[in-house]
Amino acid sequence: MSLVELLAQADERGLAAGGLACLDRCVPLLGGDDEVLRPLWAGLVDEGEEWGERVAKIRGELTPADPSDVGSGEGGDGDGGEEVVLLARRMLDAVPGERSGEGLREWAEVCSVSALRIHQLLDPLDAGGADSVAACREGRTDGASHLVAAELRRQVAVLELLAQHGAAGLRQALGVATEGRRVLRAVVSRRARGAQR
Repeated sequence: MSLVELLAQADERGLAAGGLACLDRCVPLLGGDDEVLRPLWAGLVDEGEEWGERVAKIRGELTPADPSDVGSGEGGDGDGGEEVVLLARRMLDAVPGERSGEGLREWAEVCSVSALRIHQLLDPLDAGGADSVAACREGRTDGASHLVAAELRRQVAVLELLAQHGAAGLRQALGVATEGRRVLRAVVSRRARGAQR
């Protein structure tokens, strides 16, 4: 199934995990350490108690990176760093106060699109725009760069793990998010070095 279809069929825990995994991969853009979102991951195991309190606390701990630290990289348009930071902040700002309802689905969609767009902007070989992100989410991946295709695979993997295993799939989903965060951190670091030359 395409990413759009998987999101449409996901239950509340799957939607929360999908959104959270996207946000977790982009934590380096928000000045967070690797453990900052752990309380929300833990909150996916229970029935959502204290979700709102955990969200508020994490928002206070995260401050966006300076766009110049991200760098626009070779072939960039000069403001790519600013846009990726704004997209990451949008994901954080959109976290719903309750782990239920339509707000959760909207958040998962925001995170899916934003994370793919961030990876697209960070890849100097990808000249696509919002239309190509939409195509990827619908399963049309021709022309997608390596970085975008890998992010798409991670999003699909998280949703499939939760659909197949429920709460038991959370540990593996966290592993997928952790791997993606390492990749993004390395890309950001490489671009920042390139922008300083």
